[in-house]
Amino acid sequence: MPSIRANDLDIGYERLGAGPPLILLHAASSSGRVDFAAQIPHLATAFRLYLPDARGHGSTRWNPDAGFGAEMLVDDLEAFGDALGIDTFHLLGFSMGGMTALAFAIRQPERIRTLVVAGVSVEREPRASVIRRLLDPARIERDDPTWAGQLGRRHDPGQGPGVWRRLLAAIAHDVATQPLLEPRELRGITAPSLVVSGDRDPFVPVDQAWGLARQLRDGRLLVAPDCGHEVLSQRSAIVNEALPDFYRSTEAVARMRADRLPEVPP
Repeated sequence: MPSIRANDLDIGYERLGAGPPLILLHAASSSGRVDFAAQIPHLATAFRLYLPDARGHGSTRWNPDAGFGAEMLVDDLEAFGDALGIDTFHLLGFSMGGMTALAFAIRQPERIRTLVVAGVSVEREPRASVIRRLLDPARIERDDPTWAGQLGRRHDPGQGPGVWRRLLAAIAHDVATQPLLEPRELRGITAPSLVVSGDRDPFVPVDQAWGLARQLRDGRLLVAPDCGHEVLSQRSAIVNEALPDFYRSTEAVARMRADRLPEVPP
């Protein structure tokens, strides 16, 4: 996996496909290859995909004892796009990556051609309580040793043995204390946007997903039936049908928002 120096990190990332740039941001404890496995083959036919590892995840080395916060992830995304020479881009984020995507679109709305966020809420609860329980390292090792093994295999080579335990604790603390995004800030997101949620997501009640879509200036909502948090994988057929429709319907607007400067070649 290549890496690029950005925001004092060596950010590991994958690049696939050809076309307009689309950056995909994964969830806490995960990776782009895992979270977007069902979407990558379809999206790579229309976009040049960039899948960066968030700090402390995979090959982007970071000691969580030095801190971990949502604002750091937004800084990383900004620096990642700058380092690649991508001035404007499509952005798709899931869960933690969705929060990063929303906050970045608030900070630099002019750089976003389209925005898709899945499994994300701008409310504190029930998100913080669910994450505190789910990301408890002691609970994972006691009750879910298979997942503990996956976390070790996914992160130990890049971060060091067992560092994922401190990372998960730092993420849970950040979710419980990070400043909440306000309605007036969300209204500043000007790109065409799609909010995706499962109707049984324990992190994101449907009314919160609906409220988020309503607060975005050009927001749309997709609620997948009989589905929990992992909407991209659990209801991949629905998502993979909706995404092309969204991108086709917003193509003219996205083109207008695109930077006039030449893009980085594939």
